[in-house]
Amino acid sequence: MSVRLVPYVSFPGNGREVLDYYTEIFGGSLNTASYTDFPMEGMPFTPPADALAHGHLDAGAVQLAGGDWICPENPADPLENNAYSFLLELDSTDEAEALIEKFTSTGSEVAMPFEKAPWGGHYGQVKDKFGVLWAFSVEG
Repeated sequence: MSVRLVPYVSFPGNGREVLDYYTEIFGGSLNTASYTDFPMEGMPFTPPADALAHGHLDAGAVQLAGGDWICPENPADPLENNAYSFLLELDSTDEAEALIEKFTSTGSEVAMPFEKAPWGGHYGQVKDKFGVLWAFSVEG
């Protein structure tokens, strides 16, 4: 069986901005579609013209997809939430530190310094400017 996990995020109306930002951080290619790219006949709702219907970032090992949540009766939760984080496992501390620098130089904040962990590896966390927690791990 061949399977790949691609997290899907329902953005609170800023999906295009968030995915553009992650493309700036990770590189790769971003494909997006707005609702105006699809036939609206038969849709049970009228989405905002500029809403992101679907976006997919393919940056190799980092894959992320999502779209704007557009249900007015049940507004989207903000991205900032303590229930999840994205864990990035890197091969070296230099790679992790370079990626952390990319995040922090564009408005993210260190939530936990990247340093040697009790289990022998290195670990740290960054909360990006949208409130998403990214964890960085390098095995010992």
